[in-house]
Amino acid sequence: MNVLHWYKNNMQKASYHNEKMPELMAHMAAEFIGLESNRTSLITVTSCKLSSDNKYGTIFFTVLPDNQERAASDFLDRKRKEFKMFVREKSRIGRIPEITFVLDLGEKNRQKIDFLSNTD
Repeated sequence: MNVLHWYKNNMQKASYHNEKMPELMAHMAAEFIGLESNRTSLITVTSCKLSSDNKYGTIFFTVLPDNQERAASDFLDRKRKEFKMFVREKSRIGRIPEITFVLDLGEKNRQKIDFLSNTD
């Protein structure tokens, strides 16, 4: 294998891990939450961020109604191991990152600003 071919293959893999892997994890989290939640609140996955070595990940989410945020956060914390098993069963990811679920305060603040700017 020549150097150019090796470089191209490795850059494609790096690109996949940098771009597609977070997208895949966010999609799988949304699917998992849809299957596991009791639907007393609407939990929406907004994004996923992975560490550069893909060992750790953070999945950001929002909750409606707002008064269910704590319950949803507790639910997702309890389900972390089950989510990891779900990802292992449903994907071909070799090493699955340790995932933390975090309330997306940036999205919540954006929604609040939108609401305030539309109430004239």
